[in-house]
Amino acid sequence: MEMNDIRKKSEKELRDEIAALRKEQFNLRMQAAAGQAPRAHQIRNARKDVARLKTALNERVKAGKK
Repeated sequence: MEMNDIRKKSEKELRDEIAALRKEQFNLRMQAAAGQAPRAHQIRNARKDVARLKTALNERVKAGKK
């Protein structure tokens, strides 16, 4: 997921995508705990994508407060 693409999305789209990625991240962790070892990069990528989305969301919040 590229930051340029993320910055083009609306606030609602960002929040929806964060929620979806959180669910995916939870499911991947549960699979790992159940012994169905998911590929480790999927967990890491989901975590990093959430961080990117939150960063873009915080940039908008701070820009709006000025």
